[in-house]
Amino acid sequence: MEHTLSPGLYIVATPIGNLGDITLRAVDTLRGVSAVACEDTRVTGKLLHHLGLKKRLIRYDDHAGEGDRERLLTLMEAEPVALVSDAGTPLISDPGYRLVRTARERGIVVTSLPGPNAAVVAMTLSGLPNDRFLFAGFLPNKAKAREDVLGELRNIPATLIFYETAPRLDAALAAIDKVLPGREVAVARELTKKFEECRSGSPQELAQHYAAHPPKGEIVLVIAPPGSASVEDLDVDALLREALSEAKASQAAAAVARATGLDRKTLYARALELK
Repeated sequence: MEHTLSPGLYIVATPIGNLGDITLRAVDTLRGVSAVACEDTRVTGKLLHHLGLKKRLIRYDDHAGEGDRERLLTLMEAEPVALVSDAGTPLISDPGYRLVRTARERGIVVTSLPGPNAAVVAMTLSGLPNDRFLFAGFLPNKAKAREDVLGELRNIPATLIFYETAPRLDAALAAIDKVLPGREVAVARELTKKFEECRSGSPQELAQHYAAHPPKGEIVLVIAPPGSASVEDLDVDALLREALSEAKASQAAAAVARATGLDRKTLYARALELK
């Protein structure tokens, strides 16, 4: 049933793959707005066509400037306007937060409709601890920056979630293996689609699999929190030897302790034996 919408901004989550995942409320809202702000008018146009809707589409993406934002704000002061991303919940690794922030500052009513989100779907599929998790967006493209980000987050007592692209998966797994040794990783891809997959294992095991079976589509990486692996799952001596090649025993023990959550004093004693 169609309802008359008040002027304002309506944040609408759209399917991440399976079009059947759009909510009834999202359809009703898209039917009632005057315009839809979107990343790619072609992508959103296909969704609206599937829903039997025809709306004014306004491109609003990472390249949108202050003038584009002002025009949208002026419009939503008088009419209801929807904000969507190409897939999933807007503002999650997508443009839009400046628009929402400015709208709120100006007293424009902002309504957010819950719906599909790839990070949450991957988290539920992974089988990894989900009582506390951190979504950290996309890993950087350059190797050093990628390792720096992983290093900054390695001590956080939570499951880590990243978005990644298929061509960069091998490099991402190699960085995880180097910076977060011993962590279990889940690779979730093609979520909600026919060939949906969530494969878990060590970074090395996953790298070997995807070297033989090159992945396609967008990927979500889910990484176990520190201390989640048992001592039996880790080759502690190998980790210490690698660390000892670049640092003294105390530093090597501290590095492995940070990466694995194992006791530093025990690791230090073993490091001295190996050295």
